[in-house]
Formats: sequence, C-alpha cells, structure tokens
Amino acid sequence: MSVEAPVAPDERIPEEGPDADFPAATETPAGAVIGVRVRDGGIIEVALPANAEIEGPEARVAGATVRALANGRRMPVLLVITGVVGVSLEARHVYATSIAASAFALVGESPVDRVIAHYLLRSKTETIPARFFTSEAEAIDWLGQYTSED
Repeated sequence: MSVEAPVAPDERIPEEGPDADFPAATETPAGAVIGVRVRDGGIIEVALPANAEIEGPEARVAGATVRALANGRRMPVLLVITGVVGVSLEARHVYATSIAASAFALVGESPVDRVIAHYLLRSKTETIPARFFTSEAEAIDWLGQYTSED
C-alpha cells in the first residue's frame, strides 16, 4: 500500500515506508516508530511503540497521517498501546481532539496499558465512542459498527 501523508517530524514523505505492515510512520525522540496504516475493512490502525513515552510532536505527525489517510472522512481508529510507557498531556490532547475518528478502540495487554488507556479515555470527547480492549479481534469487531461505505 502506498501512503502519501506527512510521516516525519519535518513533514517529509519518505520514498518507502519503514516496513510493509506500517508504510506510514513517525519516530519518537528516542527513535521508536509510531506506525499508521489502513487495515482491511476501513479501520485506521495506529501502533504506538512499546517502551516509549509518546510526546506531542510525534502525536501531531501521527494525527496528520491519520487525517491524510481518512481523506476528509471520519473513520474508526484502532490505537495499539501495548507496552507504552506513557503519553504526555499534549499527546493526549491530540488524541482527544481528533477530527478524523468516528470511534476509538484502544488495545493493550497489561494493567499498565489499561491505566494508560483510561487516562486517554478520560480526555475523549463525548461524541466519539471509545473503549479499551485486551483483544485486538474484539476491538476490530466493535469498530466494525463505525465503518462507513463512503
């Protein structure tokens, strides 16, 4: 899949993505990569890197990539937070003010992931449905009700 969207802090678009699963990605200051892709079924997946703190600048770039992939539509977003160390207040604000998401499913595995998810869920707007899941399959199934045929 080819993605034409800002994927780096300097707003450049690389010739090729970092890997086949996540053709669009942005690096955190520590060099970890946030992957963004459209899954089959019209769900945008954002995979946050394990063992990293997500800060505002990379959250903004990932958000711009999501908006570019959504192309003016509202689409369901699968946010994979497994192993994330933390999310800054600025990054949380970026998540909470998304204009491209029709729904958010947050997926994690550990009790720490659940705490981070609830921190993010507290900030969401009331108009965007959001839930935490420990199963990616259940999250995708739940997001299915928020896909459109546009």
